[in-house]
Amino acid sequence: MSEQAIQLSVFCIVLGAIAILTYKKCRGESSRQADSNKEYFLAGGGLTWIFVAGSITLTNLSTDQLVGMNGNQMLLLALWELSGFMGLLILAKVFLPVYYRNNCTTTTELLERRYNSKHLRALVSSMFLFINVFVFQPAVIYTGALFMISMTGIETDLIIIASALALLGAAYALLGGLRAVAVSDTYGGVLVLAMGLLIVILSLMAIDFDFSGIPQERLTLIGGSDSPIPWQTLLTGMLFIQIFYWSTNQTITQRAMAAPTVKEAQKGVYAAAFIRVVFIPSMVVIPGIVAFKLYGDIGDQAYGRIVGDLLPGWLSGIFAAAIAAAVLSSFNSMVNSSAAMYVCDLHEAYINESPNLRKLSGIATSFFVVIAIAMVPIYAESDSIINLLQELFGLISMPILACFTVGLLFNNVDYRAAVAAVLSGVLMYAYFLWIWKPLHYIHMMFFTFLICVSLALLINRFVLGNRAEYVGLKA
Repeated sequence: MSEQAIQLSVFCIVLGAIAILTYKKCRGESSRQADSNKEYFLAGGGLTWIFVAGSITLTNLSTDQLVGMNGNQMLLLALWELSGFMGLLILAKVFLPVYYRNNCTTTTELLERRYNSKHLRALVSSMFLFINVFVFQPAVIYTGALFMISMTGIETDLIIIASALALLGAAYALLGGLRAVAVSDTYGGVLVLAMGLLIVILSLMAIDFDFSGIPQERLTLIGGSDSPIPWQTLLTGMLFIQIFYWSTNQTITQRAMAAPTVKEAQKGVYAAAFIRVVFIPSMVVIPGIVAFKLYGDIGDQAYGRIVGDLLPGWLSGIFAAAIAAAVLSSFNSMVNSSAAMYVCDLHEAYINESPNLRKLSGIATSFFVVIAIAMVPIYAESDSIINLLQELFGLISMPILACFTVGLLFNNVDYRAAVAAVLSGVLMYAYFLWIWKPLHYIHMMFFTFLICVSLALLINRFVLGNRAEYVGLKA
């Protein structure tokens, strides 16, 4: 049997085992409320802390990180993970109690309650949908397909592998809702962490733990002004990016909202934070740095190349299955959260209050998948996928975070002020990103956030004639 045949056989066996275990765990658990929003999109509030932690970890840890961050081939990128630890703590201590008190199905539902406007909720949800469907979903399946080709050397079109990953991920989301997504995430997450750490160890052994010959700028955590993460950004926009991503982003936060109690949810988030700070940083930078020493500057092909060279055929099949599990996890999580936002925030608000949930989710999911696959060739032209994603995320992240911040901290703010601030923030950041770049994009995200908060309060007071009342986190 050829090495590729062994890889494929092991790959199919491992993925099949995850699917069977997921089916056995979920069988019969959701039948009672199979057509309710809470069951389909929040697993009926039945996720224990283990599955909350597992789903959060693997939804975030996918090929856009493993391939993209290692593709930079420098230690500096670990700062994204280290700062993510703080973002998770803020989710657990600040935002989760508010979401649970308000019995939210989507994060944007909180905005409707605070501003008393379904229109603001719909606007923000539409922005999340846009970035999910046009940015992150295609990026995940693109990087997954790129890894498979780089690791195995298989000769096929990248779009074929990307399409297969998209269709399989969508099947998980459609057939089992969030419960199946979270359970498969957890089983796959154990495998991804184990194999990812193995690659770190094997990479270090391949160079005898000797980093000589690697430029110092690739081995420092203090980034210069022309680096992907200048050190000054740790004092400006970095923390706000993490707060947005972990605390308001439906794809991530939805997992933490699916526990039976806020305390159970917090336990899961704390576990995810521990994994984030202890295990993940080395996985997303060490193989890329080692690849630089072995192969030179090869960009986003670094991770797949080094994995393919270090692992024997049968073990690389297991690793390929682990990566596929990570891709499927991220993709099906995005698809499920996108469907949740469309159904709960848009369709039920403006079209039909009581739709056929499974049918509507199926139609929406199919539409999202087609768009994601069609966008893959565009991302194939990117020099650095992770930097591109972070830049594009800024289009919505800071305006939306500003909207949440004002809504949580103040009463008597008109939704029209928030709408004006959000739209102004998107246009302003786009100007900073594509026309005039006075500072690094992370700095500009920080200033965008401050300006959006200020605009919302000023428009509310001087244009709409309302005096905002500071109340703190009492929503």
